[in-house]
Amino acid sequence: MLTTSLASLRLRNPVMSASGTFGSGWEGRTFADLSRVGALVSKTVTLRPRHGNPPPRIFETPAGMLNSIGLENKGVDWFLADTLPKMKSLGTTVIVNIGGEAIDEFVVLAERFSRAGVDALEVNLSCPNVQEGRLLFSTEPRLTEQAVAAVKRVATVPVFAKLSPNVTDITAIARAAEQGGADGITAINTLIGMAIDWRRRRPVLGRGIGGLSGPAIKPVALRMVWEIARVVKIPVLGVGGIRSAEDVLEFLCAGATAVQVGTAGFADPALMVRIVDELPSLLAAANVTLADVRGALHAAPAAAPAEGCARAGHERVRG
Repeated sequence: MLTTSLASLRLRNPVMSASGTFGSGWEGRTFADLSRVGALVSKTVTLRPRHGNPPPRIFETPAGMLNSIGLENKGVDWFLADTLPKMKSLGTTVIVNIGGEAIDEFVVLAERFSRAGVDALEVNLSCPNVQEGRLLFSTEPRLTEQAVAAVKRVATVPVFAKLSPNVTDITAIARAAEQGGADGITAINTLIGMAIDWRRRRPVLGRGIGGLSGPAIKPVALRMVWEIARVVKIPVLGVGGIRSAEDVLEFLCAGATAVQVGTAGFADPALMVRIVDELPSLLAAANVTLADVRGALHAAPAAAPAEGCARAGHERVRG
């Protein structure tokens, strides 16, 4: 009932973890049976170890959180030797998120992880917490296409391009990723924001700015997923503020093939599995299937979004 095809992957359901919010999945194994989620996506792995940004790195906002971690990780050698075997043992699809400051670094990572037998790669083109705020490959279509094409030339597994919302027109970047050969688009990463301590007259985060995630960005994420799904033929993975099965179905209605749960998992590490459990009853109550909901916003008449897709569980969604 929930089985989902994503490029050449066959997932047991469309619910995945979002990179950077659930470690490798190993850390959450005591809270729920993670073999029941569609896929686990690793924290970003870079070629060499990264120490990350100076603290404070996280700040809670009224409807989410700001983070400025800076891609802290122990590098590819450590991940391959220590983390990947643990991740594979959890019994679900394994997607590794890779990050680089140059195309050559993405290529080396793609080669090594393809040989290591991961199920797919997610190319992090979009982290706002590195390189002094420059988003590098995620704001210029030409560079997006070049980076994705270089990874595709060496990868033997599906490649998903993770895009930034901090652009004028995300559809131009999505089309460039598709032109470069991406097998799917992950949208969106965090929005650039900041918090200020006016008493000290200083930013709260050690680096000044950070990435805003959580419920506050869900309307933006929905809009961007909808826009991207209109212009590309490859699958879209929706990310941004998902906290419930209702949220999942909204993203699918907007055109996503699958979704990733991020910030909400910090407060509730078992949330993904509970969402998987809730989806069948929610669909049954509305007398629809995933196929009925997925992409319905694009197929329906102009008046249908307000009537049928705002809340997939409230009434029948007509595709």
